[in-house]
Parts: sequence; C-alpha cells; structure tokens
Amino acid sequence: MRETKILIYAGTTEGRRLAEYLVRRKVRVHVCVATAYGESLLPEEACITVTHERMDCEEMQNFIKEYDPLYVIDATHPYAKEVTENLKMACEQCKVSYLRLIRRPEEIQDCICVENVEAAVRYLEGTKGNILVTTGSKELEAYTHLTDYQERVYARVLSVKSVAAKCEDLGFAGRHLICMQGPFSVEMNLAMIREYGIDYLVTKESGVAGGYPEKCQAAYMAGAKLVVIGRPLLEDGYTYDEIIRFLKKEINLQDKWKVTLVGIGMGSEDVFTIEGKRACQSAQLLIGAKRMLEAASSAGQPTYAAYKPDEILQYIKTHPEYEEVAIALSGDVGFYSGARRLLSLLKKEPQVEVKVIPGISSVAYLSARLGVSWEDAALVSVHGRKENLISVVCNSKKTIALVGTADGVRDICRKLVEFGYGHLTVCVGTELAYDTEKIVDGTAGSLVDYQGGDLAVVYIENPDGGEGTVTQGLPDQAFIRGDVPMTKEEVRCVSIAKLRLRRDSIVYDVGAGTGSVAVEAALKADRGWVYAIEIKEEAATLIRENQKKMRVDNLTVVKGEAPGVLQELPAPDCVFIGGSKGHLKEILQMVAKKNPKARVVINAIALETLAEAIACIKELSIAEEEIVQIAVAKTRNIGHYHMMMGQNPVFVISFTLKGE
Repeated sequence: MRETKILIYAGTTEGRRLAEYLVRRKVRVHVCVATAYGESLLPEEACITVTHERMDCEEMQNFIKEYDPLYVIDATHPYAKEVTENLKMACEQCKVSYLRLIRRPEEIQDCICVENVEAAVRYLEGTKGNILVTTGSKELEAYTHLTDYQERVYARVLSVKSVAAKCEDLGFAGRHLICMQGPFSVEMNLAMIREYGIDYLVTKESGVAGGYPEKCQAAYMAGAKLVVIGRPLLEDGYTYDEIIRFLKKEINLQDKWKVTLVGIGMGSEDVFTIEGKRACQSAQLLIGAKRMLEAASSAGQPTYAAYKPDEILQYIKTHPEYEEVAIALSGDVGFYSGARRLLSLLKKEPQVEVKVIPGISSVAYLSARLGVSWEDAALVSVHGRKENLISVVCNSKKTIALVGTADGVRDICRKLVEFGYGHLTVCVGTELAYDTEKIVDGTAGSLVDYQGGDLAVVYIENPDGGEGTVTQGLPDQAFIRGDVPMTKEEVRCVSIAKLRLRRDSIVYDVGAGTGSVAVEAALKADRGWVYAIEIKEEAATLIRENQKKMRVDNLTVVKGEAPGVLQELPAPDCVFIGGSKGHLKEILQMVAKKNPKARVVINAIALETLAEAIACIKELSIAEEEIVQIAVAKTRNIGHYHMMMGQNPVFVISFTLKGE
C-alpha cells in the first residue's frame, strides 16, 4: 500500500500551519521553504523533513519524482508568481495532484498591495515612519513628492557612480542613499531595517532571483510593513479551511483542538498578563464576547463573537481548521466567569485539550486601588444573579460585589439604607484600568442616586459585620411582638431543627404570626427564600417590621389565606405550619402536589389540632414521622423568689413526604 506523503512548498504562515496540522496527525510531510529562518520555524518531528534550497522547474520535477508525494501543495506567497508557475508545470510533468493554498486579497495581512509606484506614494503620504525603497533608481523621483521625503525615505540602489549621482540630484544623500550590490540575505535585510529604523519596506514582486522572499521574511521579523507594487494574481485554489476539509476527507484525518480559556482582566492592555496576551495573539481563532474581542484580538486574526458555552463549542467543532483556539473571558476565569460551564463542556470532548490561564480580577484590582486586603472579604455577584446581599453585608466586615448596571448600584445603596445600613462606607469603581477609570466613595445613603457608569465593582465596609450570634434560637425579646401570637424561643428552636433547612432551601411559614420562625429560617437559609403566609394585616405588618429589624432580605410576606395563596409560589423544600385556620388537610395536599418530597413541621397546642394532624398524616405517604411534646417552664422573679412558670405544652409533628 502506498504511503501517504505530502509535499508542501511553504512561503506563508498558512503553509507552516498546514505542515504543523499534518505532523500532529502523524502524516509524513516534506516542506520546501525559501530561507533557513523559515526552516527554523517548523516543528522537529520524525514525520517531517525540511529543505530550503531554491529550485527551478527541472529541479522541482526531479524532487517530486524522488519523494513521490500523494499531493503537492503550493503554499507560496501570493506574489511568488515564478515559483507557482514552475511548480504547476512540474506537477503536470510528474502527473502528481497539485493543490494551491490561496489567500484572498483581503486576507494578505502582512502586505500593503498597490498597483504602481504612484499608488505606493499616495499610501505612504498618509503614514508616519521611515521608508526603505528597494525598487531601484528609475522610479525614485516619484518619492520626492512625499512630504519630508528627505528625512523619511532611504533608497537602496546599485553601487554605480551614475546611479548615485542621479539619486543625489533628487535629494537622496548621506545615510539616506544606500549603494549596495545584491543579492541580500534575510540577515542583511533585517540588519538594514533595524539600523535605519524602517517602518515601511517598498518592493516589487521580483521572485526568488530578485530576493523577494528574503525581503518578506526580514520585514516580518522586524515588524515592518511590506508595501508591494503590483497586484497578486487572482488564483483558483483552496483557502486554509477548505484544504483542511479536503485532506480530512481524502486521507481520513481526525480532528484535534487545543483550547485555552484566558482571563483577560478588565480588558485594558495594562492589566493583561503576558501569558494571557501571548495565548490570545498566537491563537488561530479567538472567541469571546464583542467587548473581549476588541480588547484581545490582533489585526487580521480570525475571531468569532460568542459567549454562550454551547454556541462556542459548536463553532469550534464545525471549524476544524482552527486547531489552536483561545477564548477570552473578562476578569479572572475562576471568579463568576463563563469559564465554569464552558470548561465542563470542553472536558467531555475527548479530542479537545484544555488549558486555563487566570487573569487579574476586578476585585483584586479595586482592592489594590483602595489599599485594602481582600482575603477576608465576602465576594458576590449581582450581575444578572439574585443574591441575598444584606445577609452577606451583615455577616462580613468587607463585601465586594460585581454589579451589572448603574441601576444595580443604586438598588444596592437603597437596600442598605432600607435595612439600616445607610451609614456604611461604599466605594464604586467603574472602567477599571482604563484612562476613563473612576472610583467614587461615600456612604450608602449618599450614593442612593449614583450617576456613574455600568459594569461596576462595589466595595462595602461594615465594621460590625460578622459579630452577631450564630447559635439557633433568637431570644423572644429580640422580636417586635404587638398582640400577635408568636412561636416561643425554645419551641421555635426545636421546630427549625426539625425542618432540616439547607442554606438554599425554599421555605413556607404558614400562619406566620409575628414572623419569628420565618425570620430565623431566613437567617439560616441565607441562599434560599422564605415565604411568610399570614391572613391578618396587623401580623403582616409586624413580620415586615421584624424583617427590617433583623436585616433579613430573603423573605417575602404573602398576605392571604392558605392553601389558596400557595398556588403561585415556587415549590417548597420545607414547610412550617403554625396555624391553618382549619385547612390543614388542604394545605398538606397542596404542598404534596408542589413538592412530593417536602419536609413538613406542624405545631399544635390544642389536642384537636394534634388529632387533625394525625388524621391527615394517615392519608399521606410519609417517612421519618415523629411527634415531640415540648413543655417549657421559665423562671419569674416574685419578690426574693424565683418561680417556674409553665408555658402551654406544644406538640411538634415532623415528617417527610414520600411521593413519587
């Protein structure tokens, strides 16, 4: 069976990429390049060989016959017309398939293509920087029309007396007249470009004999723009992605990708890590939200604007020609970033190799600008997320929040004022790391009408944060009572323990009274939500007052009678029933319908209520049933004596629904 071998004549970046693509798939490749430097850029692998000798048509034929490739791929520069014509002819003579790897004119990013000398001069007139003209002395007069040409233009011409005299008559003299005889190597061209600080090198497409490849390579290495006189031929052939698809089908190549998730910080170049910047610039494809692409992409680099993980993965898989992909993500990839879900998707793809590069988060940056440490700060995001910020502020001396809009900043400050935190220090940073950066500080009260920018980072300082008690069972006197019944401290403590709350639980408190159970449950389930259902207006008002006093934001008072008002609420995880108005059976049926596995705790003082609860339980499918009687007696001072005063015994009925 004939071995699959590919012969590539490479004079472009795409040619080198194609060789690397094939080598990674263990395809045997030989690459012909124009210079020793071009050879040094190619990978050193067992399945690749490289030469940099120049060949005419006959030499190409001999080499093709000797190497016996399945395909010859012409990836030479669009201006290398002589090489292309010779290679086509050699392939025809050898009867070997010839494939032309082309770049569209708009894709020739390393050249400025102009039709003639006059067009080159018009282009250069709108630029700044030194110019090296290598097109000879005959057309040098045209460059005298450039403003400040005697300071900007360096002319390289033949070392002939008459030529030098003509150039001097035109105003080119001293260092600006370089009289030398070629040929010029890449190294010589490079040294000259650096010596004279050249920004633009003007040349004609003079083929291999005229030293064109060496000029191209030197300009590329020095970062100088190449201005080429004479348009490239409009050729038929395959673009890079098309030739990849062709070879995949013809020789059964498998897709592989290297995907790098890059945290680019706030987007400013000043806070872009060197590793992250290098990864973005070297990627064959850069993906990210539009703002990320504007910050991280290089001129001419293929990009795709997307931020949804599914969309990103789909695009990568449908574009196998881009093997090295970077995904630009704002801030740091480990802090409220799209990297988490995207990373989990990519790791499920066996043909994808993933790397993660961290960035500088806006939290770290703002903390540095404020001169505060953030290792003891609570970090949250309210950018498109629901967050119990009041609970976080209450339990932390420092809170740093990502906020999506100016409205979000105003909402935070108004909420702080509403819950008695209007005096707290608040700092708001926007456009961080940019020239337009702005940091505003004040108090929550002074910033309720904040008029700054969007995409803010908010720093909140609470000197008393985290100093409250953490044990279960708030004292009864901590609550505003009024004339509304309240579940007492000891009974409340046991009842909440029986609810088995999680931090993210959705809780119903049916017949909430003063809201003592609802408030304490909300303090425990600080990442969840509590709905206090109460029919009496006086009691509903008391619950709201206790909510503000205890600084509980994850609680909603629902005015009305259960089970009717439960219909529109989200399904509960835990349900406490302190009063049912004779509708216990209907309430439990509604709860079972909304969540067949909910945890339920019922308080009963009257024996009739206990009997009703037991009867209801018998009709339900439940587990972990338990009835506890709590009889609490507390001391009361009577004169010099301490007397034990008993409270009404309370039955605490608890169980877990066991639905399907």
